[in-house]
Amino acid sequence: MSKPKTDKKSTKQRVLMLTESAAMIAIASVLSVVKIVDMPFGGSVTACSMLPLLIIGYRYGVSWGLLTSFTYGVIQMFLGLDNLAYATSAWAAIAIIVLDYFLAFVVLGLSGITRKITKNQTAALSIAAVATGLLRYVCHVISGCTVWAGMALPTKDALIYSISYNFAYMLPEIVVLTAGAVLVSRLLDFSESDIKRVPVRKGNSLAATIISAVGDLSLAVSFVLSVVFVAPSMQSEDGTFFPQGIVNADFVTVFIALGVGVLLFALSKVISAVIRKNKAKAQ
Repeated sequence: MSKPKTDKKSTKQRVLMLTESAAMIAIASVLSVVKIVDMPFGGSVTACSMLPLLIIGYRYGVSWGLLTSFTYGVIQMFLGLDNLAYATSAWAAIAIIVLDYFLAFVVLGLSGITRKITKNQTAALSIAAVATGLLRYVCHVISGCTVWAGMALPTKDALIYSISYNFAYMLPEIVVLTAGAVLVSRLLDFSESDIKRVPVRKGNSLAATIISAVGDLSLAVSFVLSVVFVAPSMQSEDGTFFPQGIVNADFVTVFIALGVGVLLFALSKVISAVIRKNKAKAQ
């Protein structure tokens, strides 16, 4: 009897999946430490820390994406063990682990679903960024109004407080994540087994693509900077989160930041359109 042939391609694929996933988890963990905004009672705006996990889910499907995101959640739990010190009971500690770490990050693995919704990589990753970001937000809100009520968050109006507190950092986090997803998806193709540079279409150019993507990123950065300018006014001297303090924010600086972002965004679109038009004429 002849021996069954070894599926070398399948073995190579599994090795590639493991290697990529390990690398993406490492990158995501490093990016999670790069905090643009750090909230007083947990939560922060990071430098697209969730994007590597969205890419893994997009490339290898929901099952593998969930497993990778779960592993990342475990790492985040160990990095945030200090938070468990606030738990008033074993059940509270378990709830914090499940809601703020496991579920909040495991949902990132659902990004693989969007690949079945649309064949457009940019649209798929953008939808994944917004959808999984919102799901993570819901997990943190539930945790805030249940587990953290009476500990870090006030018991009175815990739901409203949790909604506003988590919204303060999750909204800009989602904006930055979406901008990062758009930028990366325009430059790299993740749909094949080997990650390649997105081919330049006829009438288009790499320069136009980069300039357009940078414009998108500029708009996102200006939004985040606005949050950075507003955040201090929402925190009292003793470190307590104070949503009503937003009325004391320096809105002149906020509008300037947003204005610059919108201007750069508009300029990038005009310049990229001119480059494409000139290239089309040259062809």
